[in-house]
Amino acid sequence: MSTIQDTLSNEPIRERLGLRPIINVSGTMTALGASIIVPEAIKAMAEIAPQFVEMDDLQRKASAVIARLTGSEAGFVTASAASSIAMSIAGSMTGTRLLAIERLPDDTTGLKNEVIVQMGHVVNYGGVIDQSIRMCGARAVLAGTVSVTQPYHVDEAITEKTAAALYVVAHHTVQYGMLSLPEFIEICHAKNVPVIVDAASEYDLRGFLAAGADIAIYSGHKFLSGPTSGIVAGRKDLVRAGYLQNRGIGRGMKVGKESIAGVMAALEVWEKRDHAGIRAREQSALDLWLARLAGLKGLAVRIIPDPTSNPLDRLEIKVLPESGFTAAGLAQALAASSPPIIVRNHEVERGHFYLDPCNLHPGEEHTVADQIVRLIEAPSRPDNAMLTPTKSTAAALRWPD
Repeated sequence: MSTIQDTLSNEPIRERLGLRPIINVSGTMTALGASIIVPEAIKAMAEIAPQFVEMDDLQRKASAVIARLTGSEAGFVTASAASSIAMSIAGSMTGTRLLAIERLPDDTTGLKNEVIVQMGHVVNYGGVIDQSIRMCGARAVLAGTVSVTQPYHVDEAITEKTAAALYVVAHHTVQYGMLSLPEFIEICHAKNVPVIVDAASEYDLRGFLAAGADIAIYSGHKFLSGPTSGIVAGRKDLVRAGYLQNRGIGRGMKVGKESIAGVMAALEVWEKRDHAGIRAREQSALDLWLARLAGLKGLAVRIIPDPTSNPLDRLEIKVLPESGFTAAGLAQALAASSPPIIVRNHEVERGHFYLDPCNLHPGEEHTVADQIVRLIEAPSRPDNAMLTPTKSTAAALRWPD
């Protein structure tokens, strides 16, 4: 069986388009194209592309595959995990009332329109998560504080207007002081409030529903290595209500036949994937980096587990002053290298960044190590070596220039 590492390099098309041939050690990031699509998904997408299909029937077939892989009653494919959140929340508001679906988002008369989310879960993953709530015409009710949520915060936030509760599993969330998923579910279910879990970047396809969640949402293009897409899985009535949003707010988020076929293929490959072999290849890269970088002046390196308990590790590189770099400066120098190396830099203001091995093409781990060694051992430093971390949006505001 083919693996993601067997996928041919896409350098020719990058060269044709004039795009930088980056090495991704950041992870399954949407801004970098998420992941290396498995060959089986590419084949399925190519096969269905010239064909006409009845989309509802194709989604029925996808539902069966999703149910088998996740243990859900039903499921469907969306354009993205963000659209999955919006459509699932909208479904919890409207049920199968077609006129209510057409009235969203501006007219929620007679509908429950509040969604509870812990304050420490209101994250920005490229977009603000509560915007997915507001897109439906609902209002986010924030429970607790940014550092702690108590059971009574959620319990007393529930009113006759509560449509659903959203639980976010991500490295972006506050990793302490929040209610656990079982605690959150127990409180919400005691008052008949359905729980939607945003598990977009999670490896475990069954655990959230098994824990009692009513809906679990996954990305089809991250660990599954399918095309850009989202997956909604869970209770059949809520899945049906979410799917019917394709007649309403979901129309602008519609998914193509290629993505549905690609996700189905990626899910089926997941059942047979050599997960242990993939972990071994990732560990080999981590061991190489640890051995090559551990003795470099001004760097402190260690292998750390994934913060949300996905079965993978990353290399943390703490950048000390004697290196002549800040963490932001070294990350920027790597991004300016040839080839550009994009690290996992969301915590550079804390003096470190990470190397994620999950999206490496063969041999790229050596290129990454070589370039870090070269930069640290160079007799001089680039002008921005001591770069101060910023959250500037200037580049985005200049697009497409």
